[in-house]
Amino acid sequence: MTETRDAQSRGFDFRVVNQAVITEYRATGGKLEKTLAGSRLLLLTTVGERTGRGHTTPLGYVVDEPASLNEPASVDEPEAVDEPEAVDEPVAGRRLVVYASNMAAAEHPQWYRNLLAQPKVTVELEADRFDAEAATATGPERDRLYAALVEGMPGLRTHRDQATREIPVVVLTRLP
Repeated sequence: MTETRDAQSRGFDFRVVNQAVITEYRATGGKLEKTLAGSRLLLLTTVGERTGRGHTTPLGYVVDEPASLNEPASVDEPEAVDEPEAVDEPVAGRRLVVYASNMAAAEHPQWYRNLLAQPKVTVELEADRFDAEAATATGPERDRLYAALVEGMPGLRTHRDQATREIPVVVLTRLP
């Protein structure tokens, strides 16, 4: 029997764990209680670079809001009296950021190689499902987003220290 609890176990199989997470995620609208309880995950579906088939991977993420959403209103502008409109889309105007760690392995995960070949992906965030464009962050933007990822998921810091490659930071931008 394949061990599915401890990643350090000899018989540990990520595919089995990932499938259990995907099944529970979809059944509960992203509210995990049995597998990875309380984790903040999205499901990323990429198109296989060789097969052309969809492959889904659960990933931890952080939300990156463009600077314009974080800036306070100008003091010259009158104060708004209307309530802000409700946003149906949980990531409207924002980007999702994921880390292609592959548990600090020497090679990039297959999902990352897939999106390099085909950057149009599908994201499932809780009960919302949408198409997105994936891009690898570079330079100062990568540094800023990496810091946000580590703040949200401190365990990722050890992946960087263990890896022999620069681990890609991937930005997912919702398509209209």
